[in-house]
Amino acid sequence: MTLQEKIKEGQTFLGIELGSTRIKAVLTDDNYVPAASGAADWENRFENGFWTYSLEDIRSGLKSCFSSLAADVKEKYGVPLTSVKAMGISAMMHGYMAFDKNGELLVPFRTWRCTTTERAASELTKLLDINIPQRWSIAHLYQAILNKEEHVPKIAYISTLAGYVHFLLTGKRVVGIGEASGIFPISGKYYDENMLAKTEELFRSHGFERSLKDVLPGVADAGESGSFLTESGAAFLDESGNLKAGIPLCPPEGDAGTGMTATNSVRPGTGNVSAGTSVFAMPVLERPLKGVYPEIDVVTTPDGAPTAMIHCNNCCSEIDVWVKMFGEFAELSGKPIDRSALYEMLYTNAMKASPDCGGITAYNFLSGEPVAGVTDGRPMYFRTPDSEPSLGNFFRAQLYSTFAALKIGMDILFEKENVTLKDLTAHGGLFKVKNTAQQILADALGTSVSVMETAGEGGAWGIALLAAYMTDGKGSSLADWLDEKVFSDSKKITLAPDKNGAKGFAEFMERYKAGLPAEKILKGAE
Repeated sequence: MTLQEKIKEGQTFLGIELGSTRIKAVLTDDNYVPAASGAADWENRFENGFWTYSLEDIRSGLKSCFSSLAADVKEKYGVPLTSVKAMGISAMMHGYMAFDKNGELLVPFRTWRCTTTERAASELTKLLDINIPQRWSIAHLYQAILNKEEHVPKIAYISTLAGYVHFLLTGKRVVGIGEASGIFPISGKYYDENMLAKTEELFRSHGFERSLKDVLPGVADAGESGSFLTESGAAFLDESGNLKAGIPLCPPEGDAGTGMTATNSVRPGTGNVSAGTSVFAMPVLERPLKGVYPEIDVVTTPDGAPTAMIHCNNCCSEIDVWVKMFGEFAELSGKPIDRSALYEMLYTNAMKASPDCGGITAYNFLSGEPVAGVTDGRPMYFRTPDSEPSLGNFFRAQLYSTFAALKIGMDILFEKENVTLKDLTAHGGLFKVKNTAQQILADALGTSVSVMETAGEGGAWGIALLAAYMTDGKGSSLADWLDEKVFSDSKKITLAPDKNGAKGFAEFMERYKAGLPAEKILKGAE
């Protein structure tokens, strides 16, 4: 059977992921190889003190993304996309969407990027003796309760972005266990019962009487079925009317879980680093952590294995601004440079610069960075009087800044918890230019880093794989199925730490940490 015939017969798999700056769809064949894709660009807004996307942004973005995918299928294979064997939805993890009993959104979506829940996160961390970061859904809910926000008495349930879209398409209010672990702590295959009881008692003391089991979405393990595309869901997603109802959907997952899946990093001892608007590392733990650290939260893989998450709010956005500025300079000079070529040029040149960036230090904080103890985002750079302010040194410092906060959290795992990694895989836009960011990450963490040839497919492919696992993975663990069916012939490039690069990054980190107090007081200087 040709691929064209397989598409006509619905023997493919579809994944859609709503990322920070892009909504992407990937269609794979029955061998789980990407066959077509679609995308729609979007951007968050900072409104009334919160980072958000409107409902119209979400709905129109999804439709545009699917339309782009359907057009790609039609162009490549000459047939309409009418059905698939299974599909899945993924989105930025964490955040807060609160709904009333009629399913109406009560306040605009509050994303993972918001740093407005410091008191709530701190009190919950102390109560539960586990780190509850500001971006977790339960912290957002508790902060709204503490603030006595007008919408709180009307709350019927809350969800994440992935959970909301899954509900929109299926009518089922459920999330995957990995996504659930960023809503509330997990024990076994469900929210921790003792912690639920403690939290409910705390909430009641502030006048919130609802049972959290009713308020939080249900939890499903990888491979679980039970959700199907409804007639209204199909009509919403595909305005052409070609897409048929009845397609099974896997449990929705966050971008952390789909990143682990897309890099084959769900087995204990493995880990991955995802770098885009934010950067986070996900080492899958071989034993529980002994301590509680504000820099590290414990979540799970899509099949429930405990995973240490070091999530940093800022990664590529600031360096993208500088690349754009130099592109503007190129245009003014009368010699415009293609954006991809400009990245290649600037990143490659940076790798020829001084390993310690010649005394230049940069901070990429467009939003607050809790891992570094910074509440408000203020991009900043400084240099020592005897520094060497070359273009290469400046851009190397910008590249270093994308991993500096991550380094703070990872050092805790390595030095205090003696965590070791058998394999660390990187993916995301930052790694598109070969042997640049990948080498810097290896130098920063002192461990070998691999990049797969499929690294550019990202979370949309990851959720398509989870959809395929739901139908094709019977009898196999997720880790075994990925090893045997998806990644058995995968190719990857592995870079070991460079001695001079590691020494230079360490020197950069000394200046970076010394300058953090200045970063923290910039808000007060306005």
